[in-house]
Amino acid sequence: MATATQSQSDHPLTLTQLVTDLVTDKLVSKEAAEQLLINRRSIQSSQHPLVIIANQKWKDPRDPRKQLNLETLTQWLAGKCNLDYFHIDPFKVDFAAVTKVMSNAYAERYKILPVAVNAHEVTIATAEPYVREWETQLKHVLRLDIKRVITNPLEIQSYIVEFYNLARSVKTASAKDAGYSDVTNFEQLMQLGRSGKLDANDQHIVHICDWLFTYAFQQRASDIHLEPRRDISNVRFRIDGALHQVYQIPTPVMAAMTSRIKILGRMDVVEKRRPQDGRLKTVSPDGTEVELRLSTMPTAFGEKFVMRIFNPETLVKDYSELGFGEDDERKWKHMVSQPHGIVLVTGPTGSGKTTTLYSTLKLLATPEVNVCSVEDPIEMIEPAFNQMQVQSGINLNFASGIRTLMRQDPDIIMVGEIRDLETAEMAVQAALTGHLVLSTLHTNDAPSAITRLVDLGVPAYLIQSTLLGVMAQRLIRTICPHCKEQADLDDATWENLVAPWKAPNPKGTTAVGKGCLECRMTGYMGRVGIYETMLLTPDIKRHIVEKTDLEAFREQAYKEGLKPLRINGAMKVAAGLTTVDEILKTSPPPGGDRRQASR
Repeated sequence: MATATQSQSDHPLTLTQLVTDLVTDKLVSKEAAEQLLINRRSIQSSQHPLVIIANQKWKDPRDPRKQLNLETLTQWLAGKCNLDYFHIDPFKVDFAAVTKVMSNAYAERYKILPVAVNAHEVTIATAEPYVREWETQLKHVLRLDIKRVITNPLEIQSYIVEFYNLARSVKTASAKDAGYSDVTNFEQLMQLGRSGKLDANDQHIVHICDWLFTYAFQQRASDIHLEPRRDISNVRFRIDGALHQVYQIPTPVMAAMTSRIKILGRMDVVEKRRPQDGRLKTVSPDGTEVELRLSTMPTAFGEKFVMRIFNPETLVKDYSELGFGEDDERKWKHMVSQPHGIVLVTGPTGSGKTTTLYSTLKLLATPEVNVCSVEDPIEMIEPAFNQMQVQSGINLNFASGIRTLMRQDPDIIMVGEIRDLETAEMAVQAALTGHLVLSTLHTNDAPSAITRLVDLGVPAYLIQSTLLGVMAQRLIRTICPHCKEQADLDDATWENLVAPWKAPNPKGTTAVGKGCLECRMTGYMGRVGIYETMLLTPDIKRHIVEKTDLEAFREQAYKEGLKPLRINGAMKVAAGLTTVDEILKTSPPPGGDRRQASR
């Protein structure tokens, strides 16, 4: 019987060939292979043999914890054929360039897909290493060297459709553009004899926008960036806190995409000189409702568009999913269970403050209480809350919003952000009159929230009487579970992380992600919070004065049991959840000398 490693004339792979080689390589038992061949009549004949074998979900004898899945089998086949294995990462493929190499019909006919092209060589992905008829034809037509690589057959099938459809839509939309004459570009170039612009409702623009949202949801993006440039504009996704280049689109096409999304978000399509905010609700491919917060900003080459994605399943979590340790959860629950007072969450933009507040309010919003919020903008519609949005155009700001909420018989008030003295004073008044107020501040750590309130002009005695506690937080990337492996945590590295706290190395081991397809070779997948929770005890309150010494105040807080963000992160390193580099990059160093604080 011929095997997949034998050199023959053009022929597609067969199930018999592949299972014979798998048995020879001791990856599959002879009995299992024979049973599959007996049952093959009941299997859909159009399926690729690799897919049929992967569907058996056989254990991988090299690692019984894993299965012989499609990627593993494809890598094995590449090795058998002495060809490179290639995983298609759409972020790294120039759709426009590769789809010019061959027609859609030709790619469909031979089940091949160009994935890279330069001046000398074109890389073609295939799942049929012994079908080579097309190679000679392409080499003659293109006058380029052909490099064949082996790729998952389902990826080829899926991306042939996606790449060519998207490229076709962009090309057709660009062809319809008769010159970019819309006055949104500060370096406007007038082209004589050309006028007009793309229609935002053109079917090709609609298709590109639909692809953009679907692809962002598939890639677990938290933000979509549309960035206009002079000729070719950029599309980028933020995934696990890092921005990734996705695609480059002609600027006139991106302008039409921007208009399309503004229409969907009920924004003023005509107004392009001022920043605008909006929101959009849609449904992901798996049927989950997803909300997007929209923001535009005028730039030198047109409107920059950022869409923040809020998935209800990820926005509202329990405390363990957020990353709370036992001590942080105990302190936080104590703060938010009080009948009145102010609780603050601090951190920079994108540090997870909204998720923490929404998750907390979701747990507090029982039928017996009235939960109201004033936000700018409303991040996500939540039926359990009464939400009001700031509207500066009609003088509805945070302060006037709190004033209105206090006449609505609330039990719990959430204020999106304390930005100025008027808002801070209204929050204090709400707390003094028997309401629990939750809000956010932008500070580097929990103790700095006190000096921030003092700097805004809030009297120290009012801070003492109303503030229950402050929690600072950051989001850190967690190690990918698919490529996680044990690693040593030497004492020198640990001491550098926790210095000057002198905390002992609890285990001596940690974990790292070596990088795999699931995590895009980054070693990280998902994010979790690290926290610095400060309860305002009587001793701490005595240090709140009109000219608060931040270092002395911070020192007292540490003596009272406050553990800084970096120490909280170090505990997650020791637990194997994240890496030392991630903590050092994300968390600020503890202020002052902490040699005594470890007591």
